[in-house]
Amino acid sequence: MTTAQPHEKMTITKACPNPGACAMMLVGLSPAMKHLPPGGFHALENLGLRETRKSSSMDQSPTVKIVVHPSIAEISPGDWDACANPIADRFNPFVSHAFLHILEEAGCVGRAAGWIPQHLVLTGSEGTVDGVMPCYVKTNSRGEYVFDYAFADAYQRAGGAYYPKLQCAVPFTPVPGPRVMVRPGPDAEDNERILTRAAMQLAQRLELSSLHITFLEADAWKRLGDAGLLQRTDQQFHFANDGYETFDDFLACLASRKRKAIRKERATALESGITIEHLSGGDISEAHWDAFYAFYTDTGDRKWGNPYLNRRFFSLLGERLGDHCLLVMAKRNDRYIAGALNLIGGDCLYGRYWGTIEHHPFLHFEVCYYQAIEYAITHSLKRVEAGAQGDHKLARGYLPTTTYSLHWFADPGLSAAVERYLISERREVAKIGTALSKYAPFKKTACEDEPH
Repeated sequence: MTTAQPHEKMTITKACPNPGACAMMLVGLSPAMKHLPPGGFHALENLGLRETRKSSSMDQSPTVKIVVHPSIAEISPGDWDACANPIADRFNPFVSHAFLHILEEAGCVGRAAGWIPQHLVLTGSEGTVDGVMPCYVKTNSRGEYVFDYAFADAYQRAGGAYYPKLQCAVPFTPVPGPRVMVRPGPDAEDNERILTRAAMQLAQRLELSSLHITFLEADAWKRLGDAGLLQRTDQQFHFANDGYETFDDFLACLASRKRKAIRKERATALESGITIEHLSGGDISEAHWDAFYAFYTDTGDRKWGNPYLNRRFFSLLGERLGDHCLLVMAKRNDRYIAGALNLIGGDCLYGRYWGTIEHHPFLHFEVCYYQAIEYAITHSLKRVEAGAQGDHKLARGYLPTTTYSLHWFADPGLSAAVERYLISERREVAKIGTALSKYAPFKKTACEDEPH
């Protein structure tokens, strides 16, 4: 059995709010886990797991089979999408077979990136694929956006090996959506539990420290939390389209001071002769992707040092999911100077990446936030999700929204320590969300307006 490569040394720029407290709570570290060997994940790439599903019939106990696939290319797109996106008007592009395949084909995920695919597929007794789960063996914590660096640091200082671990997620994508994805039907929740148990069993067989299911939907978070996984929350800022017909309808719901501030920001952003273009589908050329990639890498170089996505990813994205792409490009003097990439879902516009090669006041807000709101209103989308973090979004009409993750740890001492920490963290997240909501730009009553 070959040993996994050691995780990459990194500079921690963001961690849990109180890593010292996490470290002090690791008193109960299990001796058996102190020298956990980190290897073995590649040896079980074609592992078959079998479970018995509860049956509604008294005399039947149908057997389901779960197979681990080292590439999503081995899985039928139709089978995957029937579980990941069964409802067209709630289509989430990030969990689609096409998007995850693009990441693999472009080489953005894989052994070198520390994201090693180990996707789970649940097949029912009649041979139908009834559930899928996008999983990766992780040798680092990069590109996850649910920060567990403090847990890793505390565990390793206590003598444990935190990496490798198992991650159920969309790589590099802090977008909420389905994670333990099952075909609709009477066995759906049963299959959800079976898949989750299989993921925990896989982590144990591969001698991994933990399982993490990040940015899943609230209902699944509650159900699987009741099944014993540790529950974690965080928050993002989302715009909710309250039936607006125009951007001015949205502005009319704001307090007058906030309304004036947004109008001024939008005017200032474009006063240097900047124009805005929306591009989608066949209108996006390779030249557009070239320009946008320059913006993307500039932002990546400044923020996290090594952008996660390569140039080929964007070409494949345009080729296979172009109709779900919205490029908002800013042009000045016949040259593109900034842009934002959004993906269009069934009922949501997902803001993903932004960059610029020229600085202009408020251009970021215009290209990323106001243009997204205007597009969502025009196309009757229910919301805009503008990515991770960013208290500055609040004044622009994006309200605090809770995000959810689940965690399981093989070591009982680490599990107990993290559980205690997460109880207090959830309280703080809720408290912060309530406090921030009081500063929302909307009128407090239907007829209220602030004095001039």
